Amino acid sequence: MIAVAGGFAWAGMAALSLAMDRHHAQATGRSEPTRMRRTGLRTAGAFMLIASLGSSVLTYGWGVGTAAWCGWLTAGALPVALLLTYAPRAVPGLLALAILGAAVGVAWPHLHADVLETWNWRI
Repeated sequence: MIAVAGGFAWAGMAALSLAMDRHHAQATGRSEPTRMRRTGLRTAGAFMLIASLGSSVLTYGWGVGTAAWCGWLTAGALPVALLLTYAPRAVPGLLALAILGAAVGVAWPHLHADVLETWNWRI
């Protein structure tokens, strides 16, 4: 679950940065995002940061989880800032990959247990 927290933190920071005019223009080549796209990116970014907080708290509890979440926010923001500086066109593709990876990380324990139970495998 801790990798899920990192994936959601990175994806949330990337989505929030793409909601800004300058970073959106750098990453997509369009002048500025439409109002609907900007609102969608801000909302998705906020939800992903909340999901990152939830994952950290579920893993470590409230005391350590909130401190770990602050670390994940920092660890998520640094690569986004570096990518926007040196390779801005890579951010949208990596954002989609991070969302997919975090979603698989959330679903994997449930899918994994169902598959093992269906096929009568023992670990």
